[in-house]
Amino acid sequence: MANKKMSAKERARIDAILQALAQAYPDAKPGLDFTNAFELLIATILSAQCTDKQVNKVTPKLFADYPDARAMAKLTPEELAPYIRSCGFYATKAKNIVMTCNILVDQYDGQVPADLELLQKLPGVGRKTANVVCSNAFGMDAIAVDTHVFRVSNRLGLAHAKNVEKTEEQLMENIPKDKWSIAHHWLIWHGRRICSARNPKCAECPLVPWCETMHPQRAKKTAKAKEA
Repeated sequence: MANKKMSAKERARIDAILQALAQAYPDAKPGLDFTNAFELLIATILSAQCTDKQVNKVTPKLFADYPDARAMAKLTPEELAPYIRSCGFYATKAKNIVMTCNILVDQYDGQVPADLELLQKLPGVGRKTANVVCSNAFGMDAIAVDTHVFRVSNRLGLAHAKNVEKTEEQLMENIPKDKWSIAHHWLIWHGRRICSARNPKCAECPLVPWCETMHPQRAKKTAKAKEA
């Protein structure tokens, strides 16, 4: 997907932002610990309204006792709940995970489907989670828009959108496809380390020259075109 309306000046600006992010976060990688697609799927479901750090504390024991969909599908939500209680909304997550595991067993021979649309049909799996799995488990080009990606990309002017769906669409237009997945990690790391929702560390930020929050007049000139 390419933005045919993008000017050479805007293309150069976006390329400069991506280069600065790459230089700032050369070791950017997923925050969740996993060894296969199933573990990543379950960990990402657990990460909703929860930190990756907390999920990583929970999953070693969970995956040691129930290492695959067939094993986890045998649990009731009530049996799963004690393992994930500290992740928040554990009752709903337990119900969704057990249902998802049963679907994986019944429809996909216990395997996680490498398909964005099929993943989104699983209980507890939205587009963000599906994109995370496609990108990190199956090596597909994808951009998962979480709160960090949404905030940082709109502050930098990589997108000008009021919701995650439109943000993802614009990022896919503005970022070269072969950089979608790594750019997702760059933006998350920048959001966690520098560009926080409250009290961002602007004095330490290497992206200040391109930040539209710091240069609001520049943002006004480009927002209308990106929202079209």
